[in-house]
Amino acid sequence: MHMRIVAGALLLVLAAGCGGVPTSAGLNADVVRDGREIAETQCGTCHATGETGASPRADAPVFRHVLARYNAQPLSEALITGIKVGHPDMPLFEMNPKGVDSLVAYLKSIQTPETEAP
Repeated sequence: MHMRIVAGALLLVLAAGCGGVPTSAGLNADVVRDGREIAETQCGTCHATGETGASPRADAPVFRHVLARYNAQPLSEALITGIKVGHPDMPLFEMNPKGVDSLVAYLKSIQTPETEAP
């Protein structure tokens, strides 16, 4: 009986730590939402940040194809450390690890084959 109570309490703690409902791709919906907001506010001036449409700047890749061109882990590290990534005149900026995780989760949630028309 005591072990069942401990196991139940552990499950509640683990569930509370998840921070939201997972999406169908196994990504946390709250994290993906935060990443979409970051993409739209910080990157939308140059990049197409959604599931359709062309980038406002022709030389800025659409976000739904970014992970076909850039591996998520090095991209995450570059964004955290402030290393310039992407096109030559992309502004230099730093993001905190939570913001980067959210942005990358959002990118993962919208990826489509790069063979589609922009």
